[in-house]
Amino acid sequence: MAGRTPEIKNKKAFYDYEILEKYEAGIELKGTEVKSLREGKANLRDSFVRIENGEAFLFNAYIAPYTHGNLFNHEPNRKRKLLLHKSEIKRLLGKTQEKGLTIVPLRMYFNKRGKVKVEIALVKGKKKYDKREAIKRRELEREAQKAMKYYR
Repeated sequence: MAGRTPEIKNKKAFYDYEILEKYEAGIELKGTEVKSLREGKANLRDSFVRIENGEAFLFNAYIAPYTHGNLFNHEPNRKRKLLLHKSEIKRLLGKTQEKGLTIVPLRMYFNKRGKVKVEIALVKGKKKYDKREAIKRRELEREAQKAMKYYR
């Protein structure tokens, strides 16, 4: 990826959850974590956000240890603080106390200024039949694209 910064996506979240609201949050990282992210070595699958003592934290996000790191390399699955406004945190806390709503990260990326940002979303779990419906819709769209390609 010469010159491009990688974007880490949580594809499973789009399949398992219905996305209600999206937020952009900063994240508190160590130096070796940022270097590892620049190499694209991270995974957001099975990660989630929890609010503790008025602060938002990202749990279970895997950022691989930096390949050229030393004794002071970071722990891959540590909890990381998310940087949000107090009003956003209060809103998210109120919403998550409703039945069936949770917060998950959708993607982690570098903005234009080179800062790492996490796109988090307030989500509601999908039922099994909703997932089947999504698969059917995706397959129909693929078939339509194939037909259009063949037609041209």
